[in-house]
Amino acid sequence: MDRIDSVVLKQNTGYTLLEEGFNSGTVKKTERLPFTIKVVSNRTELDKAVEMRRAAYRRHLPEFAETMGVEALDGAPGTVVLLAQSRLDGGPLGTMRVQTNAFDSLAVEQSVQLPDWLNQARLAEATRLGVARGAIGRMVKVALCKAYYMYCAQNGVDWMLITARSPLDREYEAMLFEDVYGKNEFLPMSHVGGLPHRVMAKPVALVRQRWAKVNHPFYGFFFETDHVDIDVSVASPQEEAGHGTERGMLPDSASDYLRSLSEA
Repeated sequence: MDRIDSVVLKQNTGYTLLEEGFNSGTVKKTERLPFTIKVVSNRTELDKAVEMRRAAYRRHLPEFAETMGVEALDGAPGTVVLLAQSRLDGGPLGTMRVQTNAFDSLAVEQSVQLPDWLNQARLAEATRLGVARGAIGRMVKVALCKAYYMYCAQNGVDWMLITARSPLDREYEAMLFEDVYGKNEFLPMSHVGGLPHRVMAKPVALVRQRWAKVNHPFYGFFFETDHVDIDVSVASPQEEAGHGTERGMLPDSASDYLRSLSEA
């Protein structure tokens, strides 16, 4: 499979960037969520994300969960940690880590060798997903998936990757992720506790068209609703001090700042 080129897609398939779609009137409503999602920018937020990971992993990998803490990858260049927090009391409700291959190999490559058609592309992998129990957790999971897509769209990523254990793999299959290897093939993943997972991928540039074609139930949530509580921009220390940087970009200073959090 050839590398997807977003410029070619834009010219030949009517594909538009996420930001362009929002600006052209495709958004039909603005909706507030009972939680916020943002990129972790300080140690307190990172500790909340780790707390959420432990709680989620404890349900199916209790021994592994007890070993979890702040990891070096949390502060690696090209990596962000997303945190969902309750707007009521600030408590953690969900988290996801998104790593791009802009600076280094993806975590999944510790376990498998990616095919050539992915090695030539700009990739992002979502790992360390954890959400609260119950209905709020299910809502947070969908919102984190939207945040993952938004981050990829804003940062020029070609392919979104995930590794999914059974039965959660069916949820990603329903979101039109497809197997990178054999159909329904499970492989042991050393970077997620050694459990067998499917390695699945989805082309960022075609999500909107594919979901529209099948009338996907999340289409309106992703593409027709502006969720002001989801913010995947990356703030550097300079920006926090009042000096702006372009939304969605990954300045070296921000990466250095997050890396210092993971080493603290």
